[in-house]
Amino acid sequence: MAPGDEAAERSAAIETIKSLVGNNKVMLFMKGSKLFPQCGFSNTAVSILRACDAEFETFDVLSDYLVREEIKNYSSWPTIPQCYVNGEFVGGSDILLEMFESGELEKTLAELKK
Repeated sequence: MAPGDEAAERSAAIETIKSLVGNNKVMLFMKGSKLFPQCGFSNTAVSILRACDAEFETFDVLSDYLVREEIKNYSSWPTIPQCYVNGEFVGGSDILLEMFESGELEKTLAELKK
């Protein structure tokens, strides 16, 4: 692959990320899908969002290597899953769990329904 091609592909991956984050109130970048999470952390994140009765979209980072790599740069967060609410990075499954246990996540998600 020519260097220009890789730069163009990375740019396209970043645009995909921006579009998904910008067009969905709750966006989860994860391994697998809502119906079939492919790792325990992704499963935890999905379970937490479902427990909050959140409407959310997902993107399977296993299906696109460049999105998987660029999402880490986009958020400055090294791990997957990654959850965004109203365009803002919230965190991974550990932070979602902390927010859920404190009630903060449900409060944040309830604001979206107003």
